[in-house]
Amino acid sequence: MTDRALSVVRAGALTTVQDQGRPGHAHLGVPRSGALDAPAAALVNRLVGNPPGAAVLETTVNGCALRPRCAVTVAVGGAPCPVTVNGRPVAWGAPVRVPAGAVLDVGPAVSGLRSYVGVSGGLTVEPVLGSRSTDLLSGLGPAPLTDGTVLPLGPEASAHARVDVAPQAAPPAELVLRVTLGPREDWFTPEAVGVFTTRAYRVSPASNRIGLRTEGPVLERALPGELASEGMVLGAVQVPPDGQPVVFLADHPTTGGYPVIGVVRAADLPAAAQAVPGTPVRFVAVRRR
Repeated sequence: MTDRALSVVRAGALTTVQDQGRPGHAHLGVPRSGALDAPAAALVNRLVGNPPGAAVLETTVNGCALRPRCAVTVAVGGAPCPVTVNGRPVAWGAPVRVPAGAVLDVGPAVSGLRSYVGVSGGLTVEPVLGSRSTDLLSGLGPAPLTDGTVLPLGPEASAHARVDVAPQAAPPAELVLRVTLGPREDWFTPEAVGVFTTRAYRVSPASNRIGLRTEGPVLERALPGELASEGMVLGAVQVPPDGQPVVFLADHPTTGGYPVIGVVRAADLPAAAQAVPGTPVRFVAVRRR
């Protein structure tokens, strides 16, 4: 019987298993998690013939290297990066056949932050609460990859996408986030709300899968003290005491006590996954739908 598995040769700075996440468990204190750049994860799955919810690898900054124990079809998308098989360049953004025992090397991101590796059959690590995603906040799901980790694969699909290269959105030169104000914009002065929606911020190096941290003008409070903890949603823009907005991403806490000045549209969040430190950020106020 064929050994359908991958061995990790080089884990990279932070490589995790991700799928569409585990929404619906916030009442248990469990974040939704899942791929930060969901469209990129769905695309690499489509390229190798997997269903959209199959588990993939999400790499950060410097990629990873893998050795399949059987012949597999792979696709790398998200942040553009060099891809090689046994040292020979192969296509990024397209299905590639990797022989058993060969080394697939996903190199450092040329632009953006996070690349996605889809493998025919998907990664079949043990699911937790219906998802195979690594959750860095709660610790649910498989641990981030380390050298020597072995990842099981599901049965290979009968066919993969017949394309040369699939078009993908470029990482943002400027991150524009549409935001619906509230529910706690009244905790800030009118001037601060104006600053939030008109002035430029930039992505902080302290950003991670939990939140996109920003640096820029301080948002002044109108009310002192702190809120009782309340529920948090994906895209919530929380403002801690330093006055610098934080946009909650997939591994965000389910409750928090700092006021939320607004909520970013979900459709704008995949670009946040690829915004490198220093990228300009603008919050654009939109009406409630």
